[in-house]
Amino acid sequence: MSEKIHRNNNYNYDDNKELIKRAKEGDNEALEYLTEMNLPLVSSISKKFLNRGYEYDDIFQIGCIGLVKAINNFDENFNVKFSTYAVPMIIGEIKRFLRDDGMIKVSRSIKNTARKLHYDKDALTKELGREPTIEELSDYSKVDKEDIITALESASSMQYLYDTIHQDDGAPVLLIDKLSEDYEEDN
Repeated sequence: MSEKIHRNNNYNYDDNKELIKRAKEGDNEALEYLTEMNLPLVSSISKKFLNRGYEYDDIFQIGCIGLVKAINNFDENFNVKFSTYAVPMIIGEIKRFLRDDGMIKVSRSIKNTARKLHYDKDALTKELGREPTIEELSDYSKVDKEDIITALESASSMQYLYDTIHQDDGAPVLLIDKLSEDYEEDN
């Protein structure tokens, strides 16, 4: 979406409801026109999500998916302007993309468990005056030990094998070197 998106001052946003009705009835021209006229809305929302490691065009395209979903799901009985309904749909679609587009896919339930454990671990650390064990955290949070390990591992960031983990007499020691040392010691 390299070309500039300009608001069309001749477009009457009161026409949205009629165009939405036609689009829902299968009128592709109405859908296309409605989408095109609301692109400035998608653009302004997309700009708020820059500097998150994705190109503007990618974020914008995801926002357009949110716009089309808003068009398809809008109910004029809500008694709100279309844009009032569309903004959270567009934002939600972009946030879902940013949340779920990691290199390793982690289910929402595991992410929720990890978030809960983070707060439980902080509370328990304050209570105990030290870092809790997995067993203590399991008792406190009522979460199975294996599920705790899975959730905590999923919350940690990935490391590349060629990351420098420390310097040894000025020479970098890479993670892959350390892993191969550990492997040789174990075998």
